[in-house]
Amino acid sequence: MGGDERGTTERVLTLLGLLQQRQVWTGPELADRLGVTPRTVRRDVERLRTLGYPVHASQGVGGGYQLGPGQDLPPLLLDDEEAIATAVSLLAGAGGAVAGAGDAAVRALTKLDRVLPIRLRNLVRALSGSVESMSGSRTTIDPDVLMTLVRACRDEVEADFDYPSGDEVRRRRVEPYRLVASDRRWYLFSYDLDRDDWRSFRVDRMSEVAARTWRFRPREAPDAATFVQESVASRVYPHQARFLLHAPAEVVRAQIPASAAVVQPRGSESCEVISGAGNLDFALMHVLLLGHDFEVLDPPELSGRCRVLAERLLAAGASVSKEL
Repeated sequence: MGGDERGTTERVLTLLGLLQQRQVWTGPELADRLGVTPRTVRRDVERLRTLGYPVHASQGVGGGYQLGPGQDLPPLLLDDEEAIATAVSLLAGAGGAVAGAGDAAVRALTKLDRVLPIRLRNLVRALSGSVESMSGSRTTIDPDVLMTLVRACRDEVEADFDYPSGDEVRRRRVEPYRLVASDRRWYLFSYDLDRDDWRSFRVDRMSEVAARTWRFRPREAPDAATFVQESVASRVYPHQARFLLHAPAEVVRAQIPASAAVVQPRGSESCEVISGAGNLDFALMHVLLLGHDFEVLDPPELSGRCRVLAERLLAAGASVSKEL
């Protein structure tokens, strides 16, 4: 790229940055900031329009150049302070209270990390450690661990980490695919190379996390969010139970945390609930307290537990009636 072309490109980018800073600029103001003539400003505005930036111009008092909303979101120009503030906010907001915001924050971090200058990364790391949320609902994770996993997923390279298994800690070697946020925790959805199967791992339980240089070719994978939810809500427990609830799926989902059960629609007025528990009575009572008519689908012995609990409740009610 020649000197004149490079100078023009830098000037146009500077112009874009100015338009993003303030709502309206007059032509003379922009010319003064850029050290060019108003005619050059007009040419540079046309270059931005050609690139898809909707720059509006108006005449008269209070008129000038204004960057308006377009059909698509164009790239934003951030200075060092803005980039640091954005990265720290995203790291803190990865555990935010807004539904779906955590996943969006990780996607945005992935893009920002690709272009963030190395000189800013240490400062981002230091500042992120001083940011906390008043909401303590999500388990705190190390931002360095999060970023290491983000990069590994993005670059399709293997990762390894120490992870507790029973009474010991073992080194796990995986192909990382997605980070999934639940209402309380972050999980890594990955292919476990030592066990030759798909696995989900709690990020807050990982230690000594490292991205390897060995690249992998992505496999055909199940849906990450569904896999993690089923693992958290059912597969990790010794007992799994299935119920048919006579209530719309959206109503039941509002009553049960995503980490507690999987809710699948069965028509417009019913749904299937899949839940795990250490004790089948707990799963049964949890569904009972939702306040909807339901049927037991699986396991068969859960029907017997229904009768046992019903007899206990009837007996308890009868004893109260006798005292009255």
